[in-house]
Amino acid sequence: MTSHRSAFVRTLSERGYLHQCTDLAALDARLAEGPAVAYIGFDCTADSLHVGSLLPIMMLRHLQKSGHKPIVLMGGGTTRVGDPSGKDEARKLLTDADIARNMEGIKRVFAKFLTFGDGPTDALMVNNADWLDQLNYIAFLRDYGRHFSVNRMMSFDSVKLRLDREQPLSFLEFNYMILQAYDFLELGRRHGCLLQMGGSDQWGNIVNGVELGRRVEGRELYGLTTPLMTTASGAKMGKTAQGAVWLNAERLSAWDYWQFWRNTEDADVGRFLRLFTELPLDEADRLAALPGAGINEAKKVLAFEATRLAHGEEAAREAAETARRTFEQGQAAETLPTVSLPAAELDQGIPAFALFARTGLAASNGEARRLIKGGGAKVNDAAVTAEGQLIGSADLKDGQIKLTAGKKRHLLVKPA
Repeated sequence: MTSHRSAFVRTLSERGYLHQCTDLAALDARLAEGPAVAYIGFDCTADSLHVGSLLPIMMLRHLQKSGHKPIVLMGGGTTRVGDPSGKDEARKLLTDADIARNMEGIKRVFAKFLTFGDGPTDALMVNNADWLDQLNYIAFLRDYGRHFSVNRMMSFDSVKLRLDREQPLSFLEFNYMILQAYDFLELGRRHGCLLQMGGSDQWGNIVNGVELGRRVEGRELYGLTTPLMTTASGAKMGKTAQGAVWLNAERLSAWDYWQFWRNTEDADVGRFLRLFTELPLDEADRLAALPGAGINEAKKVLAFEATRLAHGEEAAREAAETARRTFEQGQAAETLPTVSLPAAELDQGIPAFALFARTGLAASNGEARRLIKGGGAKVNDAAVTAEGQLIGSADLKDGQIKLTAGKKRHLLVKPA
């Protein structure tokens, strides 16, 4: 393994974050000299980020812990355009009010992972609407548009893949990479930022920013990307049958977040321990190598450490204790996720397949039926034997009904 001079590049390399870099040797040398400023951009398309954004968030955290200054760039301006990267169709255009509301939700995520302030390595949060809203279109095209080759822009994946699939790409979206490149230049001017990081799908956009800074002002800028995150089975990271795995507690409880990590595929445990926790590498490797059922203990550590970072130590401990009581003692813990249904409906009874789909334990009626036929559905720890079996008020125990899907997913139904 190549030895790196800077703690940050060494950490990225050893823990598996490093995919591409415009000039790794030069960047490593510069970071070894002292504090530097780096940024990652996040568009405000929802009021929370999800696990798919956790890799760049962890990079910013490692950057700060290595003695450098992270900038979180909120895309108040670029969200109005929509990043075409990895999309088959244009993103829904949001109102300014939508964007402002989403930005407030996203800010709460970063407060858990970074230290903000005015110090030399304290994180900054800035909004690209501060400069993009002020642009004069003709002047912008004349001063910056001339540095972009349309031929080259069409070769980047964010554009090429959409066109190859014969999906429409609006001129609005086509402008996105120019605006992102300009963000990098502007952050260099305002904050001395010299490094942009992001996922591998952002490589073309990042390279454009590096080149724009060099052409316009002779700036020495760098770009660095992380690998595309998929699970060992090839699924996209952070997506489940029940939807996105959100980082904000109001969108997804700490318990459900803990459960997501506890259900990690065996083959992913070691990689996820290195990427999504701060455990020492030798401890991560030891846990990943545990034989047989020992891998389940490693998953519990992964779930605890990941939940601790996103939701705090108390929430992580509570989720772990709830899991212990539910799985190991067979008790219905009061901290399980709860779904309230009208008492009148429960009095009439709800078919089992419909109840499992309605509460989110199955993605559809069809999936619920398959779950029941396979013996994976339980009510109050007793197997459901018929998909049309009525579940209702007669099944209430201490004012609630415990539903179980498979071995690991549980929730409580209570009358409203």
